Amino acid sequence: MKRLALAVLCLAVSAPCLRAQSAEDRKATVAWLQALQADDGGFLPATANPASTRPTKSSLRSTSSALRALKYFRGEPRDLKAAAAFVEKCFDRDAGAFADRPGGKPDMPTTAVGVMAVVEAKLSAEPYADAVLKYLGDNAKSFEDIRIAAAGLEALGKKGPQADAWLKEVAKLRHEDGTYGRGDGAARDTGGATVVVLRLGGEVPQRDNVVKAIKAGQRDDGGWGKAGEKASELESSYRVMRCIHMLKERPADVGKLKAFIGRCRNRDGGYGTAPGQESTVGGSYFAATILHWLDEK
Repeated sequence: MKRLALAVLCLAVSAPCLRAQSAEDRKATVAWLQALQADDGGFLPATANPASTRPTKSSLRSTSSALRALKYFRGEPRDLKAAAAFVEKCFDRDAGAFADRPGGKPDMPTTAVGVMAVVEAKLSAEPYADAVLKYLGDNAKSFEDIRIAAAGLEALGKKGPQADAWLKEVAKLRHEDGTYGRGDGAARDTGGATVVVLRLGGEVPQRDNVVKAIKAGQRDDGGWGKAGEKASELESSYRVMRCIHMLKERPADVGKLKAFIGRCRNRDGGYGTAPGQESTVGGSYFAATILHWLDEK
């Protein structure tokens, strides 16, 4: 009887998580994302809060994430042409780089995101490619810079002249066993760094150790998190899952990961980056992408 009661309890707890990934709820998420498209064509990072003294504005980062999330949730933006026009306006031709909003100051991470947005908005990348390649090559210095720059190059379908130099910088962070990071942050760090290596066309030394570290790092709540943080969140889970996907592997416990993602879903249809957090475009993109990878055979 005790085992039966426990089974019923587990089913009751997990049911909302399963429903959070149903076809009907997926439609609700699409509707929530579509509603974030502003009059300027871009997307807001979250639902506008009337009580806030700082009105939420659309941004290139949010637009890129929203377009990709809609694609993976099998939806479309309300106005793709308007979104594409917003992306075009964020490009600073003098700097050869993207800003987060039209007329804003360009920076390195946003420029990498910008070329991803170009692709998702179904624009031709040719008018931006040469300038962006130069800008990313000149400005990517830290590991996080290199990580996002590599993602931008992948979106362009180009390796970039700095790829070998960047691979050497990443190799400086690698341990003798092929992994990166320490302790409870090793899975996130190993996943993030290995993705950079793969995107830049490098080899993954001691692949088995990399896979083992990542799978062992899946936490009891089903996701992955940062070093020193007890709880998982979707951003770290996304980094790790991109690596797992690129290595053509599967997480140790798919069911627990899906349940964790389900707990990140809110009643409005959007996803927070962790259970109990407000819905954001970023959280919804992470959830959409991970679920897309898990559904692939």
